[in-house]
Amino acid sequence: MSPTDAELARDLATSSGELLLALRDRVGFRDAWALRDCGDHDSNVHLLAELKTHRPNDIVLSEESADDARRHDADRLWIIDPLDGTTEFGEEGRTDWAVHVALWERGKGLTEGAVALPARGITLSTADPLPPLPVPEAKPRLAVSRTRRPAWVVSVADQVGGVLTPIGSAGMKAMSVVLGEADAYLHSGPMKEWDSAAPAVVAAKAGLHVSDLHGQELEFNKPSRLTEQLLVCQPALTEGLVNAFAATIR
Repeated sequence: MSPTDAELARDLATSSGELLLALRDRVGFRDAWALRDCGDHDSNVHLLAELKTHRPNDIVLSEESADDARRHDADRLWIIDPLDGTTEFGEEGRTDWAVHVALWERGKGLTEGAVALPARGITLSTADPLPPLPVPEAKPRLAVSRTRRPAWVVSVADQVGGVLTPIGSAGMKAMSVVLGEADAYLHSGPMKEWDSAAPAVVAAKAGLHVSDLHGQELEFNKPSRLTEQLLVCQPALTEGLVNAFAATIR
């Protein structure tokens, strides 16, 4: 029996994660850049081959492949990041990297997706029950980039009484909110759709608020392939975070 779209997203993210763990074991960390390059390449090859087998008529947008112009007219588009958090993947002991697989459908937007956290043995997907939303911390934990923290985020944290939590990949930051390890993830800057699509659809399925930093709905399969802003948070924090961001950039 052919898997559903949700099952396929989950299974592909999981199997690519297993491939990446095996690669880490086999290659080791002595040449981290070679390991990272192999990870990007091998995971992409695997995902593309599996999608061609299971969904041969669908188009794919991948970080590791040339942009396929047919996506602009496609009714179904798989948006994949074969290795999100490539830097962290190449650092021994780090678990904050991920594999993203999402499906976009014309007229519906993002419909299914999965984020695998291979080094933690977890895949969060729209095919499976997701953790119940915990009560936000009194001092909201705001997941931010380890290396590219936006200048405005300190002011936002101060306004909402929050604390900054540096985390590696975009997928891990968003999933930290799903898992209750953070209360919000805020981002602005040149994020690509393959960084944001799978985390966005999984977070929304978990009952979290997902939007840009102004509270507006996200769009995908855009010509630019960019998600300029991203907010994933506990619903109760949405208004305060949106207002704090607006006050900071005013």
